[in-house]
Amino acid sequence: MEPTTSTGAQDDSLFEHYVFHAASGQDPLRVDKFLMNFIENATRNKIQQAAKSGHIWVNGSAVKQNYKVKPGDEVKVLFEHPPYELLLTPEDIPLDIVYEDEELLVVNKPAGMVVHPGHGNYQGTLLNALVHHFENLPLNSDKRPGLVHRIDKDTSGLLVIAKTEVAMSKLAEQFFLKTSTRTYVALVWGSVKEDKGTVEGHIGRNPKNRLQMQVFADGTEGKHAVTHYEVIERLGYVTLIRCHLETGRTHQIRVHLKHIGHTLFNDSRYGGDAILKGTVFTKYRQFVENAFKVLPRQALHAQTLGFIHPKTGEFMEFTAPIPPDFENCIEKWRGYSTHSQ
Repeated sequence: MEPTTSTGAQDDSLFEHYVFHAASGQDPLRVDKFLMNFIENATRNKIQQAAKSGHIWVNGSAVKQNYKVKPGDEVKVLFEHPPYELLLTPEDIPLDIVYEDEELLVVNKPAGMVVHPGHGNYQGTLLNALVHHFENLPLNSDKRPGLVHRIDKDTSGLLVIAKTEVAMSKLAEQFFLKTSTRTYVALVWGSVKEDKGTVEGHIGRNPKNRLQMQVFADGTEGKHAVTHYEVIERLGYVTLIRCHLETGRTHQIRVHLKHIGHTLFNDSRYGGDAILKGTVFTKYRQFVENAFKVLPRQALHAQTLGFIHPKTGEFMEFTAPIPPDFENCIEKWRGYSTHSQ
């Protein structure tokens, strides 16, 4: 079952309310560690404080932080957070606007910026910047002004933002019907053998770590997902590829590439921040660690975005250059692959 969040008043405070159901294959695990696997950006200290305050329940009873979660347990937790109106506080954050007209704008989001406020990220988001720079943005189905789609915090690249109700409706329809086009550049571990390929497999939450998604190849769980890829450049122990999304599932590229054995370089959530290919020699290890420092996030960039303009009917496509941190990492691998041959 998917986690749910809600807000409600208690002692004149607002809380984020999460509910999780432990999978049938869940190994006994302390509830504080269990929740660390389920709630993004929640620190262990914050979870322990919730337990001490009596705000963690298992099967309806308050538990201590050392309670061992078992298969089938229902786990609930409340966290204090700022009032909802503060989550949409306008902030004077610069925007890299690639294109703008009366109906929409296209922005180039930097890596490290969260798209919208959520647990642990209440300020400094793209949405905080948007409501500062633009008034009366239309609400999407999640009540988030202007947002048509999203990309991960540590993924850089292009997003289209709706400025009118008509634009929101027509752009959202294109993303739903998969008529918009999106391509990403990714640096992955390993030498991708085929010049072109397609990864197809249902994507759903990992039942043991719900901060991760996983492929359910038999299609029994998750949602249908298709990613097409082509090799741009082979750089020894890593490969630079371009990915085209046919569908748009959470973490789709990251999960599909890991599924075929080519985890994104420095993708900490999916194990790409370890040395997955290459030698064990000290000089190589130092080189990879330096490459991690040059690109301290997953190697993924939303490079192109195409859609039909909601008012003119014209097909429009935009391109964002690979950012310096990513480009510098690619250059390091080019140099290493050349000198190691």
